[in-house]
Amino acid sequence: MDTLGALALATEQPTNDLMSKPPVGRSEPLITKLMWRNLIPQAIYQVAILLTLQFKGRSIFGVQESAKDTMIFNTFVFCQIFNEFNARKLEKKNIFKGIHKNKLFLAIIGITIVLQLIMVEFLKKFADTERLNWGQWAACIGIAAMSWPIGFLFKCIPVSGEQLLFRQRAP
Repeated sequence: MDTLGALALATEQPTNDLMSKPPVGRSEPLITKLMWRNLIPQAIYQVAILLTLQFKGRSIFGVQESAKDTMIFNTFVFCQIFNEFNARKLEKKNIFKGIHKNKLFLAIIGITIVLQLIMVEFLKKFADTERLNWGQWAACIGIAAMSWPIGFLFKCIPVSGEQLLFRQRAP
């Protein structure tokens, strides 16, 4: 899944904004403040949700242990899928702008979803999963879809130092 996600993000065309930014030196951190601003809330959300499902999932959804484990796996995968959209545009709130232009990104997302569906519904013995009903699928996808509004809200928080850093380096 990580390979397909990385491939999907690598297909994103560079924007004109990229040329207005100064070059990044070798000593600069690999993960910028802007990336941390987007990464930390998603990580906290996913850990909180997955731990909640781990310890309270059986009672919340009224399922057996194997179905609960499958729901955790399914929710995790869909969290990654929804977060790939957030990762397309680190600075922009509208993560869907221009998405129709990147057919390869959409195809890879589609392939990931189809592979997940196959893993959960048809590869029970191989993937150690349990078939889910429509309500369980909807719960997994609905929980994961919360990544979009969380990403939007946290993009409203300005990143201190990032803009100043660019202004200081400009000639």
